[in-house]
Amino acid sequence: MTCLAVLASFYVRFDAAGLEARWPVLAVFLPLFALYASLVYSFFSLYRAKWRFASLPDLSSIFRAVTVLALSLLVLDYILASSTFYNEFFFGKVTIALYWVIQMFLLGGPRIAYRYYRYARTRHGASVENATRALVLGRAHDAEVVVRAFESGALKKLMPIAILSPNASDHDQSLRAVPVLGGFDLLEATVAEYEARGLRIGRLIVTPSALAPESAPDTLLARARKLGLPISRMQTLDEGGAVRLAPIEVEDLLLRPTVAIDYRRLEAAVGGRRVLVTGGGGSIGAEICERAVAHRASHLMVVENAEPALHAVLEKLAALDPETQVEGRIGDVRERSRMDRLMAEFKPDLVFHAAALKHVPYLEADWIEGVKTNILGSVNVAEAAVAAGARAMVMISTDKAIEPVSVLGATKRFAEMYCQALDAELASGPTRLIAVRFGNVLGSNGSVVPKFKAQIAAGGPVTVTHPDMVRYFMTIREACNLVVTAASHALAPHASPDQDRISVYVLNMGQPVKILDLAERMIRLSGLEPGRDIEVAFTGVRPGERLNEILFAREEPTADIGIPGVVAAQPVFPPLAEMRRLVAEVEAAVAAEDRARLFAAIRRAVTDFAQGPAAKPAAPAGAEAV
Repeated sequence: MTCLAVLASFYVRFDAAGLEARWPVLAVFLPLFALYASLVYSFFSLYRAKWRFASLPDLSSIFRAVTVLALSLLVLDYILASSTFYNEFFFGKVTIALYWVIQMFLLGGPRIAYRYYRYARTRHGASVENATRALVLGRAHDAEVVVRAFESGALKKLMPIAILSPNASDHDQSLRAVPVLGGFDLLEATVAEYEARGLRIGRLIVTPSALAPESAPDTLLARARKLGLPISRMQTLDEGGAVRLAPIEVEDLLLRPTVAIDYRRLEAAVGGRRVLVTGGGGSIGAEICERAVAHRASHLMVVENAEPALHAVLEKLAALDPETQVEGRIGDVRERSRMDRLMAEFKPDLVFHAAALKHVPYLEADWIEGVKTNILGSVNVAEAAVAAGARAMVMISTDKAIEPVSVLGATKRFAEMYCQALDAELASGPTRLIAVRFGNVLGSNGSVVPKFKAQIAAGGPVTVTHPDMVRYFMTIREACNLVVTAASHALAPHASPDQDRISVYVLNMGQPVKILDLAERMIRLSGLEPGRDIEVAFTGVRPGERLNEILFAREEPTADIGIPGVVAAQPVFPPLAEMRRLVAEVEAAVAAEDRARLFAAIRRAVTDFAQGPAAKPAAPAGAEAV
């Protein structure tokens, strides 16, 4: 193309005599110029750009490369015009200008033509294959991502045919040949109009802007479900990768924006490291495993005591075709020797301790099991991680650990304190031990969302423990990103000594949400009306529950760590020698099955533990999040 552009510019600019006079020099110059041009094109990465995805950045690179070549010709022309060489301008400014125009056309034109060819072939293929026609809901900048994904073939068997946008400035416009018909108020009319034209809309694609609170997503999705159309939301892999579609979930409709995460920071923390996850078959543990694979950990060991859960997570990770070497091992955190052996063999850099018993009513009845797993199991994992030389051990805790009134909260707070005391003792050592406190994780195993879904599907009633019950909520993705973010901060060097002491991290979850509001919202998202189609029943507060949760203890000073959406604290805890003495008391009380002695030992560390010593029967599993 470069040679052709030069020859074409000379042919247009000069007559036969001018061409004949310049041809001997041109014959020598042209191969050398082509070689020089190839170096310029390589510098501007023109050889690396795929024509199928040609876009403005590619044209910008072509513009810069051709401009460099044209300026090079201009400089060369002035050199040749000197008395030492040609004694006159060989090219001339008009020829160089012509060359610039022709070269831009010859480099950019074929790319655009090929891009259009692929686009036309994709549309034709969608028509031939009877692809499902889709209506896209969202602002133009979001909808364009969906349309581009269709053009590139990332979305198969779906063809966007129209867009509805909440932004008035988008209306009556065309976006990559797809019309923006109007606002969301035209949803029913648009579906009916296309139906009348023999073009049935078979799916709605909802973009993030359509799920924003100001777009009234509850009402929008309830209307969509009444139309009987399948609904998918647009999501990106790791918030910035390939576009894909997923079902609408209630966690997509948090009453606050989801917290943005710096994924480059997470990849820097995990990439190339050996990662071990306890409880890797649970909802949180499995998601942490996926994050480790997504952020390119070199090796991943999944430790799980339930064989079916271990098999399920390993199958899911294998489907991702990861670069990470993944292995699964059966193991119970209660067995110290097993934890020591696994970590000594694997030699992890990062340990994420997600294994726990977490259901409040069950632990109130089976308190001894909660202590074995949540306290003694956490001690085992922490000590084994330190012995194996891990760089960091991250313990998953809960907001119920602050001023606890339940066995869950007390055992988690005790485990936190042990890890914090061990971290302080190893201040100059290679291992950091930190804790992250979760609110209620939407969609996790045993959480309120699956319970409400099942109750709505059964026709109700939806059971809520108390009309004033409130909880902090976070998505599984947010929860697991918080875990990795905390590890990245703990491992980073800090200018301030106060930052080095931080070992408790909490996501800024905004204002707590009423469980009743969440229940009514889910009913409406199902296209039903609370109180009319589905009843809401109040079952009473269960043992170990309180109406609201607390994120930090009164004596824990919070700190800004410079990471948006994450709040940290400097913990308060007894010395390690005292904690180890109390762990020995807990072990003795567990062996004797002495509840009073056990809780007396826990209360000496967790002084604000308010639960009485008498055993309380477990209430049936209700709809409150745990």
